Amino acid sequence: MNAEVQKIYDKVVARDPNQPEFHQAVMEVLESLGPVVEKDPKYLPVVEAICEPERVLHFRVPWYDDKGMLHVQRGFRVEMSSAIGPYKGGLRFHPTVNLSILKFLAFEQVFKNSLTTLPMGGGKGGSDFDPKGKSDAEVMRFCQSFMMELQRHIGQFTDVPAGDIGVGGREIGYMFGMYKKIKNEFTGILTGKGLDYGGSLIRSEATGYGCVYFVREMLKVKNDDFKGKTCVVSGSGNVAQFTIEKITELGGKCVTASDSSGFVHDPEGISPEKLAYLMELKNVKRGRIQEYAEKYGCTFTPYDAGLDHNPLWLIKCDIAFPSATQNEINEKDAQTLVKNGCMAVGEGANMPTTPAGVEIFQNAKIMYAPGKASNAGGVACSGLEMSQNSLRVYWTRSEVDAKLDDIMIAIHKNVYETSKIYGRDGDYVFGANVAGFLKVANAMLQQGIL
Repeated sequence: MNAEVQKIYDKVVARDPNQPEFHQAVMEVLESLGPVVEKDPKYLPVVEAICEPERVLHFRVPWYDDKGMLHVQRGFRVEMSSAIGPYKGGLRFHPTVNLSILKFLAFEQVFKNSLTTLPMGGGKGGSDFDPKGKSDAEVMRFCQSFMMELQRHIGQFTDVPAGDIGVGGREIGYMFGMYKKIKNEFTGILTGKGLDYGGSLIRSEATGYGCVYFVREMLKVKNDDFKGKTCVVSGSGNVAQFTIEKITELGGKCVTASDSSGFVHDPEGISPEKLAYLMELKNVKRGRIQEYAEKYGCTFTPYDAGLDHNPLWLIKCDIAFPSATQNEINEKDAQTLVKNGCMAVGEGANMPTTPAGVEIFQNAKIMYAPGKASNAGGVACSGLEMSQNSLRVYWTRSEVDAKLDDIMIAIHKNVYETSKIYGRDGDYVFGANVAGFLKVANAMLQQGIL
């Protein structure tokens, strides 16, 4: 790392010593910025400023369960950067949520949103509330309490949250209803809304579809495509589901899916019929992935917290799509994927590969798409939903999908060409970090780094 940039990173760590996820995200970006500040030192103060959130909100969220018992959760919103547009980024409801994770996600979101070509800043929020095992009424009461506080700080021209882990259509609906009741106005304050009240077609599919579109563009650079490729996908939520769907449409074969209990390996491939069952299992019945294995007679492997690797990545594949959560591919997993002949990795989740794992992929010269570029389709479609809400129009499925595809093609082109400008041809990590940074940095300089 450049010496001056290293000083900035050391200051970040000293200020917040107990935020390892945030440190990891900052390190990953700052390692790419040395050539930028060496070429033009005016960007150095921007590097320091961009590592500090513009605003961090931390609030209490009390709610009552169905037995009348009071519970108190923590609520957060990290408003990282509004240099190029209103803060934009999801809300995550999960027991692991803390300030470090949300700052890492917000920091990543700044560059991801910059790459989309749309006018959106970066933010992230959520709560340590766990919707799993809760009744609809309990989830509703929590969401209403959460929005009672959050509504003070958001607005269609200020901050427009969306969903993330633990926040789907149900939760978005409850929060939107509470916001509308408090404010007495109908505006596109949240994205990921239901189609009956301002949501956009393709929004649920967008992150998975977009990731596949990005990897398709990487393959095109090598005069290749998805036909006949075996793909390993982690997760079984929206991102994984629609990653599997689009890969299958393009001629590939997906052989895995997972949840927090373990993963299934279906060597015959997850066909459209099997995917429909998986979607019903996870989206409607809220069941466990093992039920898929029992129905289709394939292998289920439970996760063992004592292992130093993720056994899902032992499955041989041509392309890997980590689509579950952060740091799910470590150094050992990356070594296994490379050894088994994996030619490309497309990150559907946010920062799913550890720094050591990323280094393995880069040293092996495989095509590696970092999440800030490859999973930007979700927030891109959120931006398209914002546009539809502002214009009071409703685009068809094919129109939104075509716009999403165009955005992912543009992201790939920008990232790839930026890597070439700095002599790092095909280094998608470097290209994504630098391309995302430059747009935000130039806006900050023009505005006075406020």
